Amino acid sequence: MKPQKVILSTNLQQSLTEAVAACKYDVLFVLVDETTERLCLPVVADFECMQSAQRIVIKDTDTNKTLDSVAHVWSELQRLGATRHSLMINLGGGMVTDLGGFAASTFKRGIQYINIPTTLLSMVDASVGGKTGINFGGLKNEIGVFNNASSVILDTTFLRTMDHENLLSGYAEMLKHALISDDTMWSELLNFEIGNFKSQTSNLKSQTSNLTEMVAESVSVKQRIVTEDPTEQGIRKALNLGHTAGHAFESMALERKPVLHGYAVAYGLIVELYLCCVKLGFPQDKMRQTVSFIKEHYGRMAITCDDYPHLIALMHHDKKNTGRDINFTLLGDIGDIRINQTASEEDIMEALDFYREC
Repeated sequence: MKPQKVILSTNLQQSLTEAVAACKYDVLFVLVDETTERLCLPVVADFECMQSAQRIVIKDTDTNKTLDSVAHVWSELQRLGATRHSLMINLGGGMVTDLGGFAASTFKRGIQYINIPTTLLSMVDASVGGKTGINFGGLKNEIGVFNNASSVILDTTFLRTMDHENLLSGYAEMLKHALISDDTMWSELLNFEIGNFKSQTSNLKSQTSNLTEMVAESVSVKQRIVTEDPTEQGIRKALNLGHTAGHAFESMALERKPVLHGYAVAYGLIVELYLCCVKLGFPQDKMRQTVSFIKEHYGRMAITCDDYPHLIALMHHDKKNTGRDINFTLLGDIGDIRINQTASEEDIMEALDFYREC
């Protein structure tokens, strides 16, 4: 897989101009959803490097991360004259960067693309690491390919356009990165007043600066792991902490009332940290501090015992599984990563009991 340049930008116009210039292309496209077309495209539309860009718009929210949406992008690329030498800029959250990356990676067997993530979640998770894809058959990210963007440009000024729920969604992935990294990062995230972010205008510059530093640290954790294991044969599975249960919550929610990805991951962390405690001796005080933080900021998704079989069935569909075993990434302690761990259905039901009762 070709290398990917990750740029923590302090001058978006300069960063994008240089990234576009580094790609030899004939036709330039920009992919946005209905929300980022309104809120984020105006930020870059007047840049000289964007004057020839042809716009492709898809519907927003994860419910539209579908084959129909990809087909629309392919059709527009075809209609507007894209060739194998074209370039597409994906401007948006994780749905746009995942779907746009997949569309670019498969159109004419692959065209170049640049990601400009505009949400916290896409900055720390979706746009780094070369995973692209769409939902299919009611399952998250069921279809996709590994293919790096030419560049990923991170500019935290976009975070000022975000609502609080989406900010928290990204913060859950940062919490996951801290748990697989070290105590200092974990403690910093638990003590940062994310609940008050942007609530006090006078502190906005300071808050944004602090969050920018934390984003950079979070991205570095993922970059380090992805560089070591680009196609998830080993240690990259560490990034799946919270996701086996989290994707099950998210898939079930798609059938009822959808929840943001980071919220589902937060709920999944509760389930999987319980498994860490009972199976690997993860410190209970750290587990309870993390669970308390999640309860305070994310609430919980209501489930009953009757939902357990369906949630477990969804976990059986997880891409990390081998045979009939449900595969988890667990921790012996913060930073003590244990990949390829399995749990019985009885263990999982016990963890779901803990989730409901806590």
